Amino acid sequence: MSAEFFSKLSQNYIELLKDDKYYDITIEVGEDLNVKIFRAHMNILCYRSPYLRRVLASNKKEDNILSHIRLPNISSEIFQIILEYIYGGIISLNEQNTSDILNALLAADELCLQELVDYLQIYLIENKSEWMKENFEFTQRISSQSNNLVELQKFCADFVAKSPERIFKSPHFTSLSEEFLVSLIKRDDIQMKEVEIWEHVLKWGLAQNPSFVADPNVWLDNDFKIMENTLQHCLPFVRLFSLSSKEFSDKVRPYQKLFKRQSYEDLLSSYLDPYYEPGDSISLPRNIEIDGIIDSKIVNLNIVSIISRWIDKVDANCNFSYLRELYLPYKFQLLIRGSRDGFTPRNFHTLCDNKHNTVTFIKLKDSEEILGGYNPIIWMKFDSWDTNGALNYHNEHGPCFGKDLLIYTYEDSADIDFDLTEVFTDEYYEKSIREEGEFLMEDYEIFQIIKNK
Repeated sequence: MSAEFFSKLSQNYIELLKDDKYYDITIEVGEDLNVKIFRAHMNILCYRSPYLRRVLASNKKEDNILSHIRLPNISSEIFQIILEYIYGGIISLNEQNTSDILNALLAADELCLQELVDYLQIYLIENKSEWMKENFEFTQRISSQSNNLVELQKFCADFVAKSPERIFKSPHFTSLSEEFLVSLIKRDDIQMKEVEIWEHVLKWGLAQNPSFVADPNVWLDNDFKIMENTLQHCLPFVRLFSLSSKEFSDKVRPYQKLFKRQSYEDLLSSYLDPYYEPGDSISLPRNIEIDGIIDSKIVNLNIVSIISRWIDKVDANCNFSYLRELYLPYKFQLLIRGSRDGFTPRNFHTLCDNKHNTVTFIKLKDSEEILGGYNPIIWMKFDSWDTNGALNYHNEHGPCFGKDLLIYTYEDSADIDFDLTEVFTDEYYEKSIREEGEFLMEDYEIFQIIKNK
């Protein structure tokens, strides 16, 4: 059996830090009038900080000569916090300003105190998130000073994705690092119109070339080459295929010389030729969140937009319609969600029968695949078919689209959970839903669509 007496040990080491008798190294921190000298012990510093070990190893002194190192980037107040952690393994943050904690995080990172770096990041996110949002420019500037501050950088990126105006429209936007800007515009969930992202990328590029005028009509060919080089890492992540035709004409066409010839031809053709085939590398529109359209655990607004286009036959023959700006003429009112309301045929019929214009989404188990269909008339529990065979009604089945897509139970009971989703090929519909097979369902949702006023 072993006993641990860390509390007393920590106390003794803190007393050693405060003792002026046995030190063998001095540390000068701060700059100019704010310089302060600390006395410390080389062995403790070497074993607690890999950074200080390297510094001291490269600055060996003769015997009886006091070692001295300088840390001008760290203030005396912050270094006192760091020393108490190094000696006693303790850190008291309750009395500290959040800005000081962020500076302590930077100091801990500089001194390679990874345990403290990890702790401070989590502490800040869990306890000081509101302050960091209100003082976002300062927080982001701290986070960008080291690639090791992963959690803080993720906090900043997540916040910008949800509230992009806080940084895109701030006076400090053009001073963002290229790396941070690229990390933002790569995200699927940034809540900003694509044309605005494009305009801000151009704004950032102009700020990196202060001699340029804003009007591209007066740029020379060499100016376009310089700007192309400036934006070379940003341009691939702006989703220009998501723009409307007017936005493309007004906002992108004047800058066509920034793009490789084939890239621009592909983009232009997508607006001129509805049958032009999109390439595999084109990104889908971003996952914009708009309250009041749909409450779904299965689909996002991009899928809702695609389904709405199919229902209204908007751009039905355009191969690029799924890449364009969101088309959201309906509100999707949730009637049933299996994981919330149950998976039995009785649940389905009770909540969905006699409801017009419904859309069904089925999430397959252990897959990202989503199946479903649109019913412009009603569901009912009496055994029958609609006149075209497109809908299959049964008291002990779920929503069934002909025989092409079936949800049912093997037991033929209205009170047993659905245990099978089955697909057949070209039975009653012009196009197959997918290849034939039986699939397990993870969840399903049915919505009634209501035209926006």
